[in-house]
Amino acid sequence: MSNDTIGKTIGVALALCIVCSVVVSTAAVMLKPAQIANKSLDFKRNILLAAGLLEDGKSVEEQFKQITTKLVDLDTGKFTEVEEGTDKYDQRKASKDPARSKELSGDEDIAKISSRADVAKVYLVEGANGVETVILPIKGYGLWSTLYGFLALGSDFNTVVGMGFYEHAETPGLGGEVDNPNWKGLFPGKKAYKADGTVGLTVKKGPATVGSEHEVDGLSGATLTGKGVDNLIKFWLGEQGFAGFLTNLKNGEA
Repeated sequence: MSNDTIGKTIGVALALCIVCSVVVSTAAVMLKPAQIANKSLDFKRNILLAAGLLEDGKSVEEQFKQITTKLVDLDTGKFTEVEEGTDKYDQRKASKDPARSKELSGDEDIAKISSRADVAKVYLVEGANGVETVILPIKGYGLWSTLYGFLALGSDFNTVVGMGFYEHAETPGLGGEVDNPNWKGLFPGKKAYKADGTVGLTVKKGPATVGSEHEVDGLSGATLTGKGVDNLIKFWLGEQGFAGFLTNLKNGEA
């Protein structure tokens, strides 16, 4: 029988599709544990980076041992626990669960996140005299995407230690400049709050005022992304975010 028949052609194509599907599926299943591990490692690396603790040439897992992970009830501003435990708690999933989150009104939702999880996962660096650094998870909408990152504050819970994002889809070379080390380097040393307790940390539209202890230069050519970062910082440092927790932490009441 001739090999140039429609039946044989379809049979070969079908067999090839099946083989390729099996290979791809097998590879996906086998690689998933490694992908999860790498994602977890990158997450921890970004926490260390925001806290100014990341050292090249040393194991991220080993360095992360100096970090204590805790859960905070954002309504009370105090440490709490959840049924599944701290390690397994997923704040991102909780923010999408009506039973475990708060829907934000238009006036409240300056970060454009729609809802906020009731419980947040925070990261502490503790020393002999108490908390030396607190690393807060932050998120909010930029121009094209939701940015996920961390903001670290020093032992006075006001001085910025570092800030950075580990996930976003902003335009490379424009909004994507949130990843530029030079821009991120403008944050350390700035003050999160003003003397009256209101949020002071601000991403300006254009250059920051010379000598300002609160302002950071805006992103050139990425005004909307910069505005998004400014809004999300104000949200998470505000009353809907970590303001109550930071006050309790400062007063030893968390």
